[in-house]
Amino acid sequence: MLLHRRIYAWMQANPAKVDLCSALGFTLFLAVPVLLIGRWQPVEFLLSTAICMSMAWRRTRPVPAAAVQATACILSLFLVPETGLPADILVLGMVYSLAAFAPRWASLAGLGLALAGGMAFVLVYFIAPAMGGSLPGTTGFIPMLILVIAVDAVVLVFWTFGDLARTRRLAMQALQDRAHRLEIERQQERDLAAADERSHIAREMHDIVAHSLSVIITQADGARYASADDPDVAPRTLGVIAETGRSSLREMRRLLGVLRGDEAASTRPLPSLADVDALVDSVRRGGVDVSVQVDGAPRRPLPPGAELSAYRVIQESLTNVLKHAGPSARAAVDLQWSPRGLALTVTDNGIGAAAAIDSDGAGQGIKGMGERLALYDGTLKAAPAAGGGFRVEAFIPYTEA
Repeated sequence: MLLHRRIYAWMQANPAKVDLCSALGFTLFLAVPVLLIGRWQPVEFLLSTAICMSMAWRRTRPVPAAAVQATACILSLFLVPETGLPADILVLGMVYSLAAFAPRWASLAGLGLALAGGMAFVLVYFIAPAMGGSLPGTTGFIPMLILVIAVDAVVLVFWTFGDLARTRRLAMQALQDRAHRLEIERQQERDLAAADERSHIAREMHDIVAHSLSVIITQADGARYASADDPDVAPRTLGVIAETGRSSLREMRRLLGVLRGDEAASTRPLPSLADVDALVDSVRRGGVDVSVQVDGAPRRPLPPGAELSAYRVIQESLTNVLKHAGPSARAAVDLQWSPRGLALTVTDNGIGAAAAIDSDGAGQGIKGMGERLALYDGTLKAAPAAGGGFRVEAFIPYTEA
């Protein structure tokens, strides 16, 4: 980095130190020489030092610094009425600082006081000596008016530059605040997206794994006991287990391929309502008698995601029947198409209603069903049936284009 850039960066990072060094420099060149010229002048030195050192707080404490400087300048009009103080020139810098860093009321008050001070400066150090004959040739009204206007114009220019610096500083501060706020919002959006994706992955994993494992476990338990009386049961049961495992493995590979962003991943369509018959067949092979009834016809097709949600509701409900309904359980799947949407009901006559609610796995499945349906403005009711068993009711409205 070049030297001047390093100096600029240090000045931007340490404004208080810069102001203190500037104030000390002003004191050295504008106040100390007062002691070296002619006779001992302690009043002039003290007033000049107050005017110069007040510049050390022009940015951090602009109002108190301006008050100290204004007091010293007013006292100098009475205590040093003949020569004035060289340090009075720093009033312009304080006017700039008030406009740039002080509250609006202090900026306007400082401007008014400086304009009045400019007129008093011309009155004390120019008009009064001219009237006394000390400044011949300057007694005319027009020259004095021009002098007053010139002094106040310089004050106004410095205030204008300070006000422009204030506007720019506030604009930069607003941009920085907005950028910081946008960064926080982006991080929150990323966190929400990550949480939503984790929920989606959890639902898919649960729907794929829970159903397949339930069928496999049911088949394995049934074959273990039945093979003692009928050895031919084992090969058929192992065939069902193998087919269910392969299907689950294909679904898992598809899901993992999507998560990896693998273009070579399987492009097999997601399950839909057309796959309900295959799902019911796999549950029947698990030992549950399932009936399916479809009433009406769709007014228009559901979105693929909504069909997948309906399929997952049926899958999760039948999986819970496999796990919790007990032996000799029967289940019924009822799909009713209406002008409003699809009403879906899954009921069973099992004895595992309490387990379906209390167990962790089924609880996650019911929660996942509700989350899926909520994405398409659907509703879900899952509770023990009045006459025994369990009842799941879901409704998916048609999505308006």
